Amino acid sequence: MEPSTAALQIIAELLTMHTGQELAESRRWRVSSALSALFREHGISNVDQLVCLLDQPPAGQRPFDLARQVVEALLNNETYFFRDKPTFDQLPNSVLPELARRRAHTRRLSIWSAGCSTGQEVYSLAMLFAENRARWEGWTIELLGTDVSHRAIAAARSGRYSQFEVQRGLSVTQMLNHFEECPEGWQVRPDLRQMVRFEQHNILDHPPARRGFDLILCRNVLLYFNQQTRAHTFARLAAALASDGFVMLGAGETAAGQTDHFTATPRRISLFEPHSIQPLGSLAQVS
Repeated sequence: MEPSTAALQIIAELLTMHTGQELAESRRWRVSSALSALFREHGISNVDQLVCLLDQPPAGQRPFDLARQVVEALLNNETYFFRDKPTFDQLPNSVLPELARRRAHTRRLSIWSAGCSTGQEVYSLAMLFAENRARWEGWTIELLGTDVSHRAIAAARSGRYSQFEVQRGLSVTQMLNHFEECPEGWQVRPDLRQMVRFEQHNILDHPPARRGFDLILCRNVLLYFNQQTRAHTFARLAAALASDGFVMLGAGETAAGQTDHFTATPRRISLFEPHSIQPLGSLAQVS
């Protein structure tokens, strides 16, 4: 049975209310398949019946609990290690060296991965530092990953990945150096897990730290926001970023024409600085 337009609209509004994400018409085809596990759990067969349960939840279950389950099921947690390699490679090649120069007096770096999903991006960052320990000896490196999904954050904290997940983006050497085989697949080694922290957080809320981050990765998050929500998100990112820090967006995202808070960093892919800061030529020239 095809879901009714009214039922799909209710589900779309629920997702927007909890996450800010828009369920575009082009994505609504996947709603039934995404919610299939909930259908089985509640003994129903379609979206319209689920909407009725949202209005009148089963005995002992609060409406919010079921709504949260629906939202969790609809979230796109697609990610993998070192995702969008040409973009990600800018970090060790130019961004982190520039930040090291800017923070030489404090020897402290704070990095936030906003919308980190199941944690691969944060562990990828940790590998960059772990594989260049001599360069970062004596530095305090803070790596924070946040996501609106409770389920995704639980997976990130566990540090356990299937054979399929661990092969996406990692070399054999990286797998053997940073993971241990376990019954569920592969487990991130303790030394790497100690370098990272994960929190459930909605990017539309106030920043998750008082002090400005030196680098914020917010990749493939803005794609699902409308223009107004995107502008609000840029304001949140600007409030969370140090005055001379960097924001990295996804390969298909830009701040150009979207906000006055950021300006593109010359000759870099998807990298932006606060608008009041003049981009430094030293970074632009690194290749």
